[in-house]
Amino acid sequence: MTDYEAATSFLGEWGPFQQRIFYLLSLSLLPVGFHGMIIVFLADTPAHRCVIPAHVNLSDAWRNSSIPLEVHSHSGALVHSRCSRYKLNVMQDFSQRGLMPGVDVNLSNVEQERCLDGWEYDQSVYTSTIVSEVCVSEWFSGKAVGCMLKWDLVCDNSWKTPLTSSINFCGVFAGSLVSGQLSDRYGRKVVLFVALATQTLFSSIQAFAPSWPVFCAIFFVVGMTRVSIYMCAFVLGTEILNPRVRTAFATLGSCLFFSLGYLLLPLGAFFIRDWRMLALGLSLPCCLLAPLWWFIPESPRWLLSQGRVEDAEVIIKDAAKTNKIEPPPIIFTPLQPRIQSDKKKSRNIWDLLRFSNIRWISLTLWLVWIVVNIGYFGLSLNTSNLHGNPHFNCFLSAVVEVPAYISSWFLFRWCSRRLSTSSTLLIGGVFLLLIQLIPTDMTVVAISLEMMGKFAVTTGYTIVYAYTAEVYPTVLRNTALGVCSMAARIGGIIAPYFVYLRTYSVSLPYILMGSLTALSGLLSLLLPESFGMPLPETLSQMQPFPGCCRKKLYSPAQTTEEENATELKPPVMS
Repeated sequence: MTDYEAATSFLGEWGPFQQRIFYLLSLSLLPVGFHGMIIVFLADTPAHRCVIPAHVNLSDAWRNSSIPLEVHSHSGALVHSRCSRYKLNVMQDFSQRGLMPGVDVNLSNVEQERCLDGWEYDQSVYTSTIVSEVCVSEWFSGKAVGCMLKWDLVCDNSWKTPLTSSINFCGVFAGSLVSGQLSDRYGRKVVLFVALATQTLFSSIQAFAPSWPVFCAIFFVVGMTRVSIYMCAFVLGTEILNPRVRTAFATLGSCLFFSLGYLLLPLGAFFIRDWRMLALGLSLPCCLLAPLWWFIPESPRWLLSQGRVEDAEVIIKDAAKTNKIEPPPIIFTPLQPRIQSDKKKSRNIWDLLRFSNIRWISLTLWLVWIVVNIGYFGLSLNTSNLHGNPHFNCFLSAVVEVPAYISSWFLFRWCSRRLSTSSTLLIGGVFLLLIQLIPTDMTVVAISLEMMGKFAVTTGYTIVYAYTAEVYPTVLRNTALGVCSMAARIGGIIAPYFVYLRTYSVSLPYILMGSLTALSGLLSLLLPESFGMPLPETLSQMQPFPGCCRKKLYSPAQTTEEENATELKPPVMS
């Protein structure tokens, strides 16, 4: 078959067609930025304390002293307990006898009990989150008609908060597995728009969830659609655009529009303090993306991999018409028999492990993706725990990503893929390890180091995503990205629990994330180099593992013997 990039070079690099694909596919990723980090505000835990029922006969002095003081685990200051109170019957007895707290009674000797009457929540930051949520009937009517239980995801139920994020990432895990194979079989465009419609529907329904289990079930589906949108749009742009514009799309276009959605999230949350209205308000505008169906074509590369040469030529000719260029009468030559068989052959995830070369590349990338996701999502979810306003901290975390994406474009445009990945992850790991050395009163320095770590990890994450798309061939690219993304979700699933470790030690999450990130930077040095190499079309065109010595020579048209050798035995080192 004629080399795709050579055959379509007459289109130019940055005509109206390429501009349309670049901006519209980037725009389709805006909702991913909304829903990727919305849990930071939906599941934030407001300040809370035990309810002291109004009917309990206590004097003002005893009512104010009913909540014990305890040492805050981070600042060391005395704060009111969030999960216990003094026994009310004992307090009521002291009050009726006219005794004074701290004068006539030593409160340290008074027995404590759990919050048997529920909690009262501070509403200075949020009207409600899923942590403090009441049942849906109260949200609509203002009265808890038929409402038996509040959600109250605090104290003994605090484990449900990180689990909520993990369930969402379990959905991302499932979506990574399913969407990659579906789009390799049915096309990138179809799966992209089905995922967009499903996300809009379920994220809207989420606002009416009557209970925490129902919320989690819906959140699982939202996670599936979120990763499907990103992967399909990313691969579609990678396969349609030429090498130079592809690099800009992979590291700037797709990421900056994701970042724009991320930046708009704290802005929306600042004005919409009720979590149900926030979920609804960020979901409904996504309906405006539906008309993009008529402006975004299917991937010609994918059509060729399915043997649909005529359909691919129709898209390229339409692109030429848009760019006001006269196309050649025949764009793609007929497929060679062996390559045609290989293109049409159904591929699945087991092909990523069938031969030793692709197996070691896949295993190494999976480990790197897992660790990068732990670092990226762990730092992103931790913004609500930082000192200061959570909306500003989230906005700062999103702003840091903008220069990170620009840096990744520079690195991806002019530098080695392998060295860029390794250096950014090593630097990110060092920044995170340094945080534990900062005194607790130097919060600005600690936050600055965390943001620099987020900058480096985000840069590495962006490079790894685009790098992976270059390593794998067209016949397996979306499946490979899907499985890498699926492996990465293992990191996403456990990332909330890295943040949860703050309850035991504030430094522990940074030590673990920093160490793992630095180690993954060293591991990435084993990967093959793809800088300056055309996208491989078949398995035999992949670079060898490890690619630390020299590149494998690339030939656009492989011989029948080479293709047969790829199917019959593992590739050997060149």
